[in-house]
Amino acid sequence: MSWELFQVIGLLLVAVVLFATGRVRMDVTALLLVVFFVLSGLLTLPEALVGFSDPNVILIAALFVVGEGLVRTGVAYSVGDWLLRAANQSETRMTTLLMLAVAGLGSVMSSTGVVAIFIPVALSIAHRMHIPPGRIMMPLSFAGLISGMMTLVATPPNLIVSSELERHGLPGLDFFSVTPIGLLILGVSIVYMRLVAPRFLSAKQDKRYDRQGRRKIQDLIRQYELAGRARRLQIKPDSPLIGKTLNELQLRARYGANVIGVERIHNFHRVFVGVSTLSEFKAGDVLLIDMAAPAEAVRHLCQIEGLQPLVLRGEYFSQHARTIGMAEVSLIPDSRLIGKSVREVEFRTHYGLNIVGVRRQGAPMSGCLTDELLQLSDTLLVIGDWKQIRQLQHYKQDFLLFDLPAEVDEMAPAHSQAPYALFCVGLMVVMMIAGWMPHVIAALITCLLLGLFRCIDMPSAYSSIQWPTLLLIVGVMPFATALQKSGGLSLLVDAMASGLEGFAPHVMLLVLFVVCAVIGLFISNTATALLMAPIAVALAQQMAVSPYPLVVTVAIAASAAFMTPVSSPVNTLVLHPGGYQFSDFVRLGVPFTLLVLVLTVAVVPLLFPF
Repeated sequence: MSWELFQVIGLLLVAVVLFATGRVRMDVTALLLVVFFVLSGLLTLPEALVGFSDPNVILIAALFVVGEGLVRTGVAYSVGDWLLRAANQSETRMTTLLMLAVAGLGSVMSSTGVVAIFIPVALSIAHRMHIPPGRIMMPLSFAGLISGMMTLVATPPNLIVSSELERHGLPGLDFFSVTPIGLLILGVSIVYMRLVAPRFLSAKQDKRYDRQGRRKIQDLIRQYELAGRARRLQIKPDSPLIGKTLNELQLRARYGANVIGVERIHNFHRVFVGVSTLSEFKAGDVLLIDMAAPAEAVRHLCQIEGLQPLVLRGEYFSQHARTIGMAEVSLIPDSRLIGKSVREVEFRTHYGLNIVGVRRQGAPMSGCLTDELLQLSDTLLVIGDWKQIRQLQHYKQDFLLFDLPAEVDEMAPAHSQAPYALFCVGLMVVMMIAGWMPHVIAALITCLLLGLFRCIDMPSAYSSIQWPTLLLIVGVMPFATALQKSGGLSLLVDAMASGLEGFAPHVMLLVLFVVCAVIGLFISNTATALLMAPIAVALAQQMAVSPYPLVVTVAIAASAAFMTPVSSPVNTLVLHPGGYQFSDFVRLGVPFTLLVLVLTVAVVPLLFPF
């Protein structure tokens, strides 16, 4: 063993220990690896920085942005709403649909992001169906991991093994190359979760998740006694409101009608639109109005102003919680609002929000609040666009913004652009499947289109990128080059080839899967794929077989991180809300990993012959 190889192996062991213990951040460890490779002379500077120029790193970053576009437009949350309706109190149906939805969404966006989105959805389902969250969180996690086996862009390991093939002058994997095996494993996992998992999960207690402990909009509605005050009134074609602004109409002064927002047809579906004093009304608009008045007063308003009452579903506009937000603000000493009436403070003009409730000494005030003089320590309930609510934290000279309700986590600031987001993602998938251009260019075009259609803005696009994941990939990529230059790659391949000599090619797949699964217990699936993909290709060349079944096995095994809660961020996310212990993942994950191993060894050679 040469000194260079000894250094590479030592550095690899140190990296594995740091990744496994978490004493040093993974991205910091990755950058330290790059620095050490150059300073030690093991690699040249271009060789150590090759990850920064790799197209797949750019592709992964772009896919994070695409996923954020689906979140901001509410597409991801709409899937959750559909799931709630379709489950219809059946746990079996709910588990099946949940896993299908997570796997489907995870095939085109980050599985970690998908699972994070579905955790509150799953907790809500568990609460409504009166079942412990532990019965739902494990299927959610497994589906998130399996989503990485569904398409080429579903997870970084797939892109990494495809890139390794291209690096050796071979065609990369197609968009749906791994889909058949992914669908098979997904189907087996659904059966497994219904037949095997309940024996281990049925005793799980209903652990409270942090988000459930936060106040919700329904709590604010109850505390301020807003029930019964909400109205949906549609503007008739002959209404005198048409073409006039809210400031001109003075509906609050004349009728005590506080216009919260407007429902309007946009992009072929009805969306919520915020209002200001300059908002102009159109025929067919549906006004969302807060009005503390008897039914007779409402009928009078409709008769005079040409309005048609409509059915109001939900409690005080709670069905619009992803676009309409609520928050409490408390007046502080020296506030300019003290001593002024609700009308005089002109909260809508200055802050773009409406005051719909006031609590004084802990009790809600009833009746019309327009002329009520505000006092020190009054608590105001405001309603309006979530973006405007978040801006209130910058006005600390007049009031303090309380903790926002839990629904802020599901806000969809670009909800009206949802059709455009679906079009962009669909176009990206078509471009990748058809092979019209490199995948990274297709993803970048999609990101630009999402920005053009205002599905995402630049701050949210940059913040959506998981930079630690990208730096991890960049830092581990040079290991393959270092192993090759030091002779370690050929040494390892020769050892595996001699050990497997005389065995059927299927045994190679079994050994590769087991090695990847063991390594994946200590480091991320991305790092596992980066280390094992070059070995798989070199082993295929040594054994004179096709590299495709070997690299696909590496990709599947890298995503099969079911055995411990630290094998993948997906598992870590569900650990607390599911009330799990380390042993729960071992008891469920090890048998299922063995099932995936058998399926992979049996099916992969049929799809990718040796």
